[in-house]
Order: sequence, then C-alpha cells, then structure tokens
Amino acid sequence: MSPTEFLPDLNRRRFLSSTTAGLGSIALTSLLQGDVPASADVASESRFPAKAKRVIYLFQSGAPSQMDLFDWKPGLADLRATELPDSIRRGQRLTGMTATQSSFPVAPTRYRFARHGESGAWISELMPHTARVADELCFIKSMHTEAINHDPAVTFFQTGAQLAGRPSIGSWLAYGLGTENANLPAFVAMISQGSGNPMDQPLYDRLWGSGFLPSKYQGVKFRSVGDPVLNLSNPPGVAEGTRRRVLDDLAQLNQLKLDEFGDPEIATRITQYELAYRMQSSVPELVDVSNEPEHVFEMYGPDSRKPGTFAANCLLARRMAERGVRFIQLFHRGWDQHTNLPKQITGQCRDTDQPSAALVRDLRQRGLLDDTIVVWGGEFGRTVYCQGELTADNYGRDHHPRCFTIWLAGGGIRPGVTHGETDDFSYNITRDPVHVHDLHATILNCLGIDHTKLTFKFQGRHYRLTDVHGKIINSII
Repeated sequence: MSPTEFLPDLNRRRFLSSTTAGLGSIALTSLLQGDVPASADVASESRFPAKAKRVIYLFQSGAPSQMDLFDWKPGLADLRATELPDSIRRGQRLTGMTATQSSFPVAPTRYRFARHGESGAWISELMPHTARVADELCFIKSMHTEAINHDPAVTFFQTGAQLAGRPSIGSWLAYGLGTENANLPAFVAMISQGSGNPMDQPLYDRLWGSGFLPSKYQGVKFRSVGDPVLNLSNPPGVAEGTRRRVLDDLAQLNQLKLDEFGDPEIATRITQYELAYRMQSSVPELVDVSNEPEHVFEMYGPDSRKPGTFAANCLLARRMAERGVRFIQLFHRGWDQHTNLPKQITGQCRDTDQPSAALVRDLRQRGLLDDTIVVWGGEFGRTVYCQGELTADNYGRDHHPRCFTIWLAGGGIRPGVTHGETDDFSYNITRDPVHVHDLHATILNCLGIDHTKLTFKFQGRHYRLTDVHGKIINSII
C-alpha cells in the first residue's frame, strides 16, 4: 500500500482517537456496564415484559427416535415388516444410507407406552423419570426441519442457518439481554458423551460461537478435566497480585489501541481479560458441588458425581441458573442409531432420563422453573422403516427431518400439553407443524424479545436468528 492509499485510513484513525472521549472509550464504557446489550437501540425496540430470564437447552445430538420415546403409534405393531406405503413416503428425499435399499420394512417400537400424569401424555417405558414430570412438560410432536444430515441440521438448530458462520442462539441472547452475573459468562456450553453410540457425530466449537456478533457474546465451553475453562488458573509462581498488575498494564495498552482504532474487538479483549480474572474465583465455587446434599445427588442419579457426564452437567446447569448464567447448553452425543437401536437407545435413555427429569424438579423446588425455559430434543427424528436388516429383536432407523418430538418446560411455556400430531407412521405431520424458526421465535418471545426486531447489521444486511421467518406458537405460551 502506498502512503497516498494509507492516508484515508490514517485520517479515520485520527478522527476516532481525537473525538471527545474517543468513540472507542464510549464503546468500552457500554461494554463494561454489565447488564446492557451491545445495541441499546435494537434491544429497546425488541423488548417487552418477559416470562423467562434464562434458557437451559438439553440438546440430544444425533437425533432421538420419536416413535420409540414419545410418539406412540400402536397400529404399527400389526404392520411389522410390511413395506412402507408410497402414499406415506410421497417421494420424499432419503439419505444416501437408505436411498438404495430395495425394501423399506416398517419397524414398530419394541417398547411399551403408557399415559402419565393428569395430562395423559404418552411416554415410553424407556423414560420412567420423565414420565413422573409429564405434567410439567409441553410436548411438540410436529417439529420439522430442512436439513437431512447431522452437521447442517445441528447448525440449523443452533444458529437458524444450515451454513456455518451465523451467531448461535445463546450468543443472540447474550447480545440482546446482557448478563445477570458479571463474574460468569452469559453463555456456557458443556458436552457429554453418551453410552449409546460412542463414535457418534463430532461437535464443533462454532456451534456456540458468536458468528458476526462481537466475540464477547460467544459461548464459553466448560471442560470436565482440569480447569473448567482453559488457562483459568495462574501459572506456577505467579501470585494473584502479580496477575492483577499484569492485567492492569495490559488493559492500558489495549485501551491505547482502542482509542486509536475504535475496533470493538479490542474492547471485547479488555472485557474478556477482566471476566477471566473474576472467573478465577467464581468458577471454582460454581463447579465445587461438595456442598450439595446427598438427596440432590440421588435425585440426579448415579452419574451425578462423575464430572463430564450428562447428569453432572445437569446439576451444574442448575447451579449456573441460580447464579444468573443467561444461556446454558448441554450437548449429549450418542443418539445416531442407524443400527442396533434397541441396545443403543437404552444406554442413551439411561444417561439422560433421570437427570433431565431431576433438573425440572430441582428448578421447580427452588422457584427457578417459572423463569427458566428447559428444552429437550435433537436435530431431527428417525424413520419408521428399518435401515438395514429387520430382525425379531433388532432394528435401526435413518434420519428423518419431516417430523419429530421435543419437549419444553417452564419459563412461560404451558405445562401438561401436547402440540401437533403426526400420521399413523410418524412420517408426516397432520396437524400444527412447528418449524425450527417457529421454535426460536417462541423461545425469544418468552424471554421478552420480538424476534423480528433483534437484529445485527452485517455486510449491509440486518440479520436475525429467525432469518425472515418464524411464527410464535401462541397455543403453548
């Protein structure tokens, strides 16, 4: 770049640094104010009285089989091993794993179902603990999505887009609502490995990333081994006072660059260093569950004392909710059951059933469920037809984006209701379809946010979580 080409950029820098108080200083002040979103104008336009303050999203990665858990189809027992009718398939696309099958035999569930609670919700014997909290739950049996493969489908649920690069839902909430606790991240992600399919699909850090939002709003991944957050502890030989002086000096250097360039990412760097310093005391206290009474561990199940398990993460999620973490996301891998489903799904339900139900009960007992939304579900459903060979005691299921079941609880969601219906094969939706954008719009609505107005301008366009879609599911609010 020639000196002449550089002059416009230099003039802009001088303008930023010479403006009264510096535009960068103004940006930094707003970022350090705590419970203030990045764009006060956008947030004020998008906000209205909220029913919920936070979200705990129990994401079941790999896609649980709806007809083995919640969407009971008793008529399938008489159709076992018969061909799925073309009138049901309707020429819909299949994955490459079953598109070349010469036969599509119906595989009814091998598990018993029963009605539970005053709501009479149908729940599989695989989920006995979930059945006991049925009247707290809202089942959506008519979810549908656009992606048919895991990575774009998981990405779609997190960001509202199948292609990587958009902000995750937790980042949108941190941006729109700010934080309730300046000593902890607004958005935390945790991953556990299921016992059903240990070789299940990988998960990537971009799933809790901030996309084109300032990186201040990205999720912080908590680990189960060593420091919960990387580099949280001081290096050997570095005292707390020394660490504090280093951060103060570093902040001054970063402030000089911020005043010069006005780059919001520099402001993010300053605030993140400060947050990391405060987390050195707040995070160890958060993850230290030694003061939890024995009956709590019994409620969450035998794995609740094992760091990194889904049960232990559910207990941590409750502790985070108590401390004001805005969005808590648990990813549990292992639900991708193309073959050997009966063995694998049994393990997955053993991992998740008791702690999921315990979380709902625990939040209710502590008065937190009224303002906390709990979401349970995966990225799509599974097919009614068998993938591979159907035997007397074994079957598998392929990906199915046309219909599947999730449940929600708390935070302004109506308890004890079931929304939507599917056909007799759990293959197509027959009543009240719910798209991923509709789910996002409804969650934002419960949090007091108009999903059409929470936007961020990027590359000349105002983006939002729900893109240009999304209808609030008023009947479940």
